[in-house]
Amino acid sequence: MSFLSNLFGSGNSVNLKDIIEQGAFLVDVREPGEYAGGSAKGAVNIPLGTVPSQLSKFKNKKNIIVFCKSGGRSGQAKAILEANGITNVVNGGPWQNVAQLTN
Repeated sequence: MSFLSNLFGSGNSVNLKDIIEQGAFLVDVREPGEYAGGSAKGAVNIPLGTVPSQLSKFKNKKNIIVFCKSGGRSGQAKAILEANGITNVVNGGPWQNVAQLTN
């Protein structure tokens, strides 16, 4: 798997709406100031830089969707989580994509 496909996903299509409807843990990995400007309904803010120290918040979640401004930071968050054994993670890309499915 290439570096970019590891960050942004393999291109496999995932239905975010279905995962959200199943009660996914929604995580906005932008900085607090960005998050304050708007996010998806029900999302928690765990900035990318704090993901490694917040792994316990991700454990035992059925499905996790991480997202940010463009999909880059959420791709990094997905890679960090997977490197720590948390494999049920989807990169939701830009926060607006996730927000339109929750609001």
